[in-house]
Amino acid sequence: MDRFGDLDVFAHVVTARSMSAAARELSLSPAVISKRIRRLEDRLGVRLLQRTTRQLSLTEAGQGFYERVVSILGSIEEAEAWVASGAGQARGTLRVSAPTSFGRMHVAPHLKPFLDANPAVNVELILSDGFVDIIAEGFDLAVRIADLRDSSLVAKRLAPNHRVLCATPGYLAANGNPETIEDLPRHTLVAHNADQWRLDGPEGQVSVRINGPLRTNSSEVVREALLAGVGIALRSTWDVGPELKSGALIRVLPDYSVGKRVAVYAVYPSRRHMEQKVRAFVDYLAELYGATPYWDEGLVL
Repeated sequence: MDRFGDLDVFAHVVTARSMSAAARELSLSPAVISKRIRRLEDRLGVRLLQRTTRQLSLTEAGQGFYERVVSILGSIEEAEAWVASGAGQARGTLRVSAPTSFGRMHVAPHLKPFLDANPAVNVELILSDGFVDIIAEGFDLAVRIADLRDSSLVAKRLAPNHRVLCATPGYLAANGNPETIEDLPRHTLVAHNADQWRLDGPEGQVSVRINGPLRTNSSEVVREALLAGVGIALRSTWDVGPELKSGALIRVLPDYSVGKRVAVYAVYPSRRHMEQKVRAFVDYLAELYGATPYWDEGLVL
């Protein structure tokens, strides 16, 4: 019995959300796909998928099983790619998704050394602050700043992401420096796509409601408003590190920050073969940033 083959079929069905779509991907008939799913469920003694004429969904057991299956298949593919990578050269078009500001500041300026070292690779860098389905949209990898503990994708941690409260000296001179977390709502707070901040402090996690005259969906607008002295903002050090070092921005309430599980990751589909071009770019970014990235050097965090 081809156990690993059945696992691969199951993963394709879940990812495609359709047995017929999975059948097309695997060049098998829908009847064969259905038979292999039934065989897997019979062997496990549990139903993994709920099927109707219009919809296919995971059972609770199926969800837990799927998370473990993609991890197993990803490890197998990574092992095979590791063996094959020694003989392969990075080549082809590498499609990369990244957040707008981070991609502009910390990916784009460093592309030349990577391209020089990998002359057979072309990079297509797409910047977006929206969620990108890298499988559906055909990306080889994405740079994400998030807590990815529950991701079904392969994720490699590239760097920590420290977020701090800060304001200009001019704003603080005019409005005072908040001494406690209770002082914060009395200040002008600038944020994008958020009604509140959840901050980790000495007493645990606290919530602060956002107020102020400016609302925007753009992180870069928040940055410009912050530097113009509109109010206090919560910014990543990769975004405002130079201003914190120069004194153009001053950190406020340094005992409060955002959860340490949020980090900068490279993510790529676990069910795909990890091509040499992907491996080369992920390794390049990991070495470029590191445990103490260049944007954090000289900062007290």
